[in-house]
Amino acid sequence: MTKSPLSRRFTRRSFLISSTLTPFVAAAPALALTEAEQEPTVQRNVSSFRTHEWQDHFDSLGVGLIISDTTTRVLQHWTADGEMRIYPTSVPLTDELTKRGYTEVTEKRANPGWAPTPSMRERNPEWPPYVKGGDPANPLGTRALYLSWQYYRIHGTHDTRKIGRRSSNGCIGLYNEHIEEVFDRTKVGTKVKLI
Repeated sequence: MTKSPLSRRFTRRSFLISSTLTPFVAAAPALALTEAEQEPTVQRNVSSFRTHEWQDHFDSLGVGLIISDTTTRVLQHWTADGEMRIYPTSVPLTDELTKRGYTEVTEKRANPGWAPTPSMRERNPEWPPYVKGGDPANPLGTRALYLSWQYYRIHGTHDTRKIGRRSSNGCIGLYNEHIEEVFDRTKVGTKVKLI
């Protein structure tokens, strides 16, 4: 069976998979695409996609779990009842900016304000010291999950070109529509692992 390239519409959808199906990738609904939508010259990072079993990383679901795979650029989110969803992400620009390991959600903010970290200001002195929430120039998008690691977030982005790429200064980015869904389903105290 040959695989056809996925359309941009398809890659922007989240996948819903119950915890009993985590060893398998659920079949997505068939999409009727016009020739213009097929984008045959665009290469996607589909071949490296894989899911993780939460039991390989955590002892229990607790109030929920998040695993963000920085290699395949995918975030898996489980709720306390075992429902799992998958989202495409952006990841840090370099390995030096990528933090890996265990952390947890310590705070949630709708329309968060953003200030560059001291190291960002050093590298980019022209950046503004602060961008208020709701501003299209705000790199945190419409929602942010604050982690126990200082300066690290899982957040939205207004710049949808970043998703699926190495494009952040350390955070994990999602489409705004996806972070809003994750935000609503995530409780403070959710355990997170970046791999």
